[in-house]
Amino acid sequence: MTIIDHLYELRYRLGVAVSFVIIGAILGFIWFSSAPFGWPTLSDVLLHPYCSLPVNQRLSPNGTCQLLQTEPFEIFMLRMKVGLSVGALLFSPVWLYQLWAFITPGLYANERKFARSFVFFATILFVAGAVLAYYVVPEALTFMAGFGGDAFFTALTGGKYINFMLLLLVIFGVSFELPLILVMLNRAGVVTYDKIRRWWRGLVFALFVFAAVATPGQDPFSMLALAAALSLLFAVAALICRSHDRRKARKMAAEGLTGVGLDEASEIDPMASELDTTPSAMPKHDDAT
Repeated sequence: MTIIDHLYELRYRLGVAVSFVIIGAILGFIWFSSAPFGWPTLSDVLLHPYCSLPVNQRLSPNGTCQLLQTEPFEIFMLRMKVGLSVGALLFSPVWLYQLWAFITPGLYANERKFARSFVFFATILFVAGAVLAYYVVPEALTFMAGFGGDAFFTALTGGKYINFMLLLLVIFGVSFELPLILVMLNRAGVVTYDKIRRWWRGLVFALFVFAAVATPGQDPFSMLALAAALSLLFAVAALICRSHDRRKARKMAAEGLTGVGLDEASEIDPMASELDTTPSAMPKHDDAT
């Protein structure tokens, strides 16, 4: 394909992906206040962590848990933002497939297999991180709101609260991809298990520092939850790297490549071999030759 053909292909793939995300955003916009098939509305799902606070620590002006709207049309923009996020999540298989279909013609068979596995496990890990963040938020809010005792109640604006929720979900989801990246680097030969084993203390410390910096809240619950989950996933990734390196070492030993510097040039014998002059070894010519 020419460069122009690649650009046409990219335009088509992007158009399909964006179209499905927009459809998902419309569905999410409607789902925000409507409950299809008896499911809870998106507003109920997002408000659950805030409404888990004690009644005396949250705003309930009409006897129900509510957020503040301090700007005109603020709730409309929030619904658009939530709907777009839901659309990107619901139709993630579609736009991931479009990305896959655009990239895969330029990959070898083994690279396609690794890329397919990477996309699958990346999706699973992102969802797992987002779910963990959703269940950590109520504990974090309760801890932070409890400092004021009965002298304060938490009256959050809709914009700040929903932005905080979406940011926390994205941070947890993306952070869960770090161990997967470590495994892929090991598969590519960039990082070995021996290096991981020697650096594990520094890596765990770096994960705790990353969790402290990445989490948007100042509470210890979200930080410790993210750091503990990443440390556990790091241990699993290290075991996978160990298994891969052992399997690779056995394969190299079977091929007689143990102890051979694969990055060094092979020795070349400059001596000419003797020519076999026996009649059976001489080339045969037909009459036409």
